[in-house]
Amino acid sequence: MSLYDFVKPFFFALSPEKAHSIALFALKYHLVPAEDYRNDPILETSVWDISFPNPVGLAAGFDKNAEVPDAMLAQGFGFVEMGTVTPKAQQGNPKPRIFRLKEDGAIINRLGFNNRGLDDYVTRLKARQKNGVVGANFGANKDVLDPAADYEVGLKALLGLADYFTVNISSPNTPGLRKLQGKEALDDLIARLMLIRKKAKLQKTPPILVKIAPDLKGEEKEDIAEIILKHKVDGLIVSNTTISGRDSLVSQYSAEPGGLSGKPLLKISGQVLSDMYRLTGGSVPLIGVGGITNGQEAYDKIQKGASLVQLYSALVYHGPGLVRRINDELAELLKKDGFKSVKQAVGTAVR
Repeated sequence: MSLYDFVKPFFFALSPEKAHSIALFALKYHLVPAEDYRNDPILETSVWDISFPNPVGLAAGFDKNAEVPDAMLAQGFGFVEMGTVTPKAQQGNPKPRIFRLKEDGAIINRLGFNNRGLDDYVTRLKARQKNGVVGANFGANKDVLDPAADYEVGLKALLGLADYFTVNISSPNTPGLRKLQGKEALDDLIARLMLIRKKAKLQKTPPILVKIAPDLKGEEKEDIAEIILKHKVDGLIVSNTTISGRDSLVSQYSAEPGGLSGKPLLKISGQVLSDMYRLTGGSVPLIGVGGITNGQEAYDKIQKGASLVQLYSALVYHGPGLVRRINDELAELLKKDGFKSVKQAVGTAVR
């Protein structure tokens, strides 16, 4: 049994948000032992000229305020994405706003970009030792007239402080946010952000990624692919939580408003992933997110077009030791199919 198996009943006796706060506290003060683990060389990969020890990352949402990126890297993640951060601190939506759907292996959240704001986030990033790959995920405050301006503020403040940057326009919990995925709005937003990066004249140009929803229709996906290719956006994260997929749920919380993640998201996000791989002709690196609980599911994402994968909800049910198990299983699956690297397997189920 793992340490998490012992503490899980304690965590599940608490509200999800309280349990999460305690987990962050334990990580922050080094109460969670690091994984003594060496990655199989077959898992090492490079995307955007960034070297990843393995392709399994921590999705945004766990570490909103950039408190424990290094502690999570020490758990075996190949990279960690922090945020979502907004220019101004905000409380988010009223509690309760996170629900465990135990029978479904799922989570519903309607947090609403709760975070301590950009100043706090930037201070923490400047203080870290910069060991390992970290990404900064940023968004817009709830009550702004020009959300795109908030993204400009975020990128300007964060450039030079992370290895890559994620434009989160797909959370279902901030009213109107997903409208930024529309063709004209996305075209304007990306043009503004690319100009900021160009003017910054950094020694190394950091990649900018866009995180999209799994609930997009065919034409919407086509429009996004067109804009991504037009502006030479570096990558897509596919996908955020879903507002659909409730029919098969059995938990008492299945009707709660908010974004659904975990097992029910696996199929939905996988379809969007393969669609975006096709629509971009495999020319844009993708990060596959949604429902991963084992090495086979991570491998499936890679074969559907993901150069990297991320998870979060599965940690609630399986603990941080899951990362090591996924990497071990993934390495064996790659070898079994005769691949010499992760890159060789990317998109093989689509091509």
